[in-house]
Amino acid sequence: MRTPTRTRAGIGIATLGVAALTLAACSPGSSADPDSEDSEGTTTVTFRLWDEAAATAYEESFDAFTAENPEITVDVETVPWANYWDRLPQDIGSGTMADIFWTNTSNFGIYADNGNLINVSEELGENDGLVSSAVELYTRDEAVWGVPQLTDSIALFYNADLLEEAGIDPATLRWDPSGENDTFLPAALDLTVDSSGATAAEDGFDPDSIEQYAFNAQNDLQAIYIDFLGSNGAQYQDGDQYAFNSPAGVESFEYLVDLINTHHVSPSAAETNQNGDLARDLFVQGRMALFQSGQYSLPHMADAEFEWGLAPMLEGPEGRVSVVHSVAAVGNADSENMDATLEVLRWLGTPEGQEPLGANGAAFPAATGAQESFISYWEEQGVDTSEFIAAAEGQTIAAPLGPRANAGANAIAPYFEEMFAGRLPVEEALQQAQDAANEAIAE
Repeated sequence: MRTPTRTRAGIGIATLGVAALTLAACSPGSSADPDSEDSEGTTTVTFRLWDEAAATAYEESFDAFTAENPEITVDVETVPWANYWDRLPQDIGSGTMADIFWTNTSNFGIYADNGNLINVSEELGENDGLVSSAVELYTRDEAVWGVPQLTDSIALFYNADLLEEAGIDPATLRWDPSGENDTFLPAALDLTVDSSGATAAEDGFDPDSIEQYAFNAQNDLQAIYIDFLGSNGAQYQDGDQYAFNSPAGVESFEYLVDLINTHHVSPSAAETNQNGDLARDLFVQGRMALFQSGQYSLPHMADAEFEWGLAPMLEGPEGRVSVVHSVAAVGNADSENMDATLEVLRWLGTPEGQEPLGANGAAFPAATGAQESFISYWEEQGVDTSEFIAAAEGQTIAAPLGPRANAGANAIAPYFEEMFAGRLPVEEALQQAQDAANEAIAE
């Protein structure tokens, strides 16, 4: 069994789940004129993002930048997540958008296609110092359109006490829809316990009175089902088109749905469809043995009062295939401060520019030379984060892409909710969801 563990007393940091698409931020920051130049000839570049904790790190980064480039200052503006994506097209359309701004893989494509973004490939050239899989996410029509800032990959959090008691090594767990080489399901059955102490592997187990679950199978794209698809040789998308309705895709989803509704080793979708954080909370409370997730869940482990560790994500028939998601800084093609904006974008792709993002242990920089700041923080807390790095450097599957990815996701949602709840057969749900999603992105 892998041994990196940590108790509650040793961890306390600000929560910053920036790449997980669940962020919110508080009050907006400065709204300085993005085209301003003061009497001494200093150019002000504006930078917009949606997270205040990251904004504090960027202030530190930009102070260092201005120390080296005194003719350029950077004004950081925070727009809350709840308003961010509504404001973005409005401000681009009105010409009031910041010179540089955060985006994610689901939203950059439409702006790249519409000519709203700076072509990073043309203006800055290649940057071999960034995580290659993150760069690929922002590559469209053979050009790179963003400078990756943060990246997430997937690993398996485990409750060391529960797994030791059951005699299970989390690094050896493998799921297999054929059942032939499946070590995960037997372990999950042993790790699921009802109120009388019976496991899900025993006669008399009561699925209506579960005290301890094994795993967080649920309608969670990033941590669960896109990784299961990849690990079974299936696709989520083929280019911009949705392609999860395949024999391997059906196998992957049937396995997940059965974990919930047949084997009862995961919470019911009636609960997790409404509360996506339920499984994480159960793990932190010591009521779930295995929790597959990304770096964005590390800060929440501060409340765990048991020893926990990180193991490789579950292995599938095609190995371990992790989704890699990234938040990128993109340049406004209509910036009136183009030269200064390009210099700031260049800085944001350096280890020096990204190091403050990892220094508090809350976000994993996309610049490989800055990742040591994140690693060192967690090493000081007694946590080995190498499994996340291994996942990002191993086989990966892309996060959702395309100029209409949000429309596709919205079309998929109701079918997947019914499927995970066991009310819609998997084959039927996948066919309907894929048809609806591809129709939505074609509109």
